[in-house]
Amino acid sequence: MSVPPSYGDLRKSADDIFNKGYGFGLVKLDVKTMSESGVEFKTSGLSNMDTSKVHGSLETKYKWAEYGLTFTEKWTTDNTLGTQVSVEDQITKGLKLTFDTTFSPNNGKKSGKVKTAYKRDYLNLGVDVDLDFAGPMIQGVGVAGYEGWLAGYQVAFDTAKSKLTMSNFAIGYQTRDFQLHTSVNDGSEFGATIYQKVNDQLETAVHLAWAAGSNGTSFGIGAKYQLDPSTAKVNNASMVGLGYTQTLRPGMKLTLSALVDGKSVQAGGHKLGLGLELET
Repeated sequence: MSVPPSYGDLRKSADDIFNKGYGFGLVKLDVKTMSESGVEFKTSGLSNMDTSKVHGSLETKYKWAEYGLTFTEKWTTDNTLGTQVSVEDQITKGLKLTFDTTFSPNNGKKSGKVKTAYKRDYLNLGVDVDLDFAGPMIQGVGVAGYEGWLAGYQVAFDTAKSKLTMSNFAIGYQTRDFQLHTSVNDGSEFGATIYQKVNDQLETAVHLAWAAGSNGTSFGIGAKYQLDPSTAKVNNASMVGLGYTQTLRPGMKLTLSALVDGKSVQAGGHKLGLGLELET
């Protein structure tokens, strides 16, 4: 068996149907370029039509493949600077070490984190440690897989308070065209997703969630059709989301989306979204 997915990607196929291709109430622009020296540039801009707020970021990435090194720097319009240095497959095969820092000149706030990830057949493990001298937060994740079955655990421990702040468990089964995933978060939130690739053009997904102390169960159904690259989803609150993605030419992709309240179609308040991705 190949390396199992990370804990956060256990239900990625289903999540992509519900999340990718939608940008309700937003106007987005993403531009990716690469210089002749191998430096990658990614510029993103986002305007929220509801709040009129604008957010942007600039990210540069350089890979030194000979030594397994990757340097990433990011600046955002809220004046936050981020630097990330990672090294992979150098100490031992499958091990990745990352040092991640952020700094805000406006208030002088700093943060840092050391991340480790280890991948091999049947296992995908990771440990993150915040660099907080008052008491670092330690987060650990692990996923084991065998013959399509997957089991994962995610935990966070606050050393300053000497207690667990997160304890999540997940189990699932996946094949090439079918995936089933269930999870329990902190013993009080329960969720399940089902994903099926019906054929090369059609993908479907179902999402269920229930919280202890709640009388209702939330659910959503979604589908993605490839011939006209579009997606659609609907939840039990009768909110219908539609997304359409069109490749205008190689390296240029346009995304249109809409969120319609199915219970009051004529009342207004529906949301539209527009996205443009450029890559050279």
